[in-house]
Amino acid sequence: MATVIDRVEQVLEREAPVFGIRPVPPEHRRFSGLDLGVLWGDLSVGLLVMVTGALLVPALGLPQALLAILVGTLIGCVPLAVVAAAGEREGVPTMVLFRAVLGERGSYLPSALNLLQLVGWTAVELWAMGRVANVAASRLFGLDAPVLWLAVVAVVCTGLALGGPVLVVRRWLERFGIYVLIGSAVWISVSAVRGADLGALWRAPGQGGMPFWLAVDLVVVMPVSWLPLAADYTRFARPGAGAAVGTYVGYAIGNAWFYALGALLALAGAGADAIGIGQAIVAMAGGAVVLLALLVGESDNAFADIYSAAVSTQNVAPRLPQRWLVLALGAVSFLLALVLDVARYELFLLLIGSVFVPLFGVFAADWLVRARGRYGPERLFAEAGTRWSALVPWLVGFVLYHWSVPTGPAGWVEAVRGAFTSLGLPFPLLGSALGASLPSFAAAFGLALLLPRGRGASRVTR
Repeated sequence: MATVIDRVEQVLEREAPVFGIRPVPPEHRRFSGLDLGVLWGDLSVGLLVMVTGALLVPALGLPQALLAILVGTLIGCVPLAVVAAAGEREGVPTMVLFRAVLGERGSYLPSALNLLQLVGWTAVELWAMGRVANVAASRLFGLDAPVLWLAVVAVVCTGLALGGPVLVVRRWLERFGIYVLIGSAVWISVSAVRGADLGALWRAPGQGGMPFWLAVDLVVVMPVSWLPLAADYTRFARPGAGAAVGTYVGYAIGNAWFYALGALLALAGAGADAIGIGQAIVAMAGGAVVLLALLVGESDNAFADIYSAAVSTQNVAPRLPQRWLVLALGAVSFLLALVLDVARYELFLLLIGSVFVPLFGVFAADWLVRARGRYGPERLFAEAGTRWSALVPWLVGFVLYHWSVPTGPAGWVEAVRGAFTSLGLPFPLLGSALGASLPSFAAAFGLALLLPRGRGASRVTR
């Protein structure tokens, strides 16, 4: 057994060396813009994207839902592309980029929050894949064993995370995975369109209950949830490879496609959850086989969550071995998936948006404007302590997000609104007019530029 483990480690070190949080050496930056387009196109699609698209209807009619999907995709992919460009330029993971903004110790906070969201996402992904694989296996083989399938997908996804980005993209996605994913996605899309009365669905009015801009926020939040991971992968891009374009285009195409597909399946009678969507696909001709093929693509999402959770942990504890972290995080996510309750999935999404939309506003103000798109290693690894002034606009943006869309923990926004009402004071909610993402970003971005940066002010490094 020890010999087998040693052989595996030798292969991994040769094919996918680990760089921790230090800048990736130029000779190991192998990704082109097309490679990143393939990666982010794959990461943008999956069962949970369809589930989120299903949340938009029937509150919105199909035309309004499609417009919200288009607007949200175009907006939400911008911050993803900016962080992707920073990863290509600096060669470090996303959480290390935040060191220059928040200070080294200050970056521990987003690292911890990112770790929590990624373990949560991994558990949700494993839960969805395990349940849906069980639906397909029951149809194909008569085997009803959800825990077994959960264990299988957990092992596969953790194994991919051990391989790392370069190995997964070059040896898995570009040789096999992306073709299986595109084929299954086309099959599902064609079957859904053929089986639906598009004219009737197009003319059916929305039932209300969801403002248009809240729907946009639910679309924006999916690419934004990948924002803390973007540079983890684009740091492997060749300089000048076009990481921002590859990331934006790849993610935007898949995101819009699968949000729309989820809305269409929901209007056609599928439930707004992974099992309902899975059962709808199984009901199509050849659906069980196609569903299993779709799980091949879904596994890459969990791979990215596990891998980036390990990298985010290394920002706080860089001496911890990355591959042991991957194994530990995969095991924790599997155990969490065993007891998972996804009843509050929509609130989970909006909470992610409330944390990372304003954080991007602070980062964009510092990297794009103050540092003019360049930090350099000395800024990234010499900014000790915490930049308290940078936490203020982040907090303001967070509060404004929840003020705009009252989804805060423990109903605190509702409590504040009750206090305002009891005093006869207005409590304006912006969600119906502007949504939450745009006001939150604008407030964090503007305040970050207005407040003095404090100790170790930005300087451009050539």
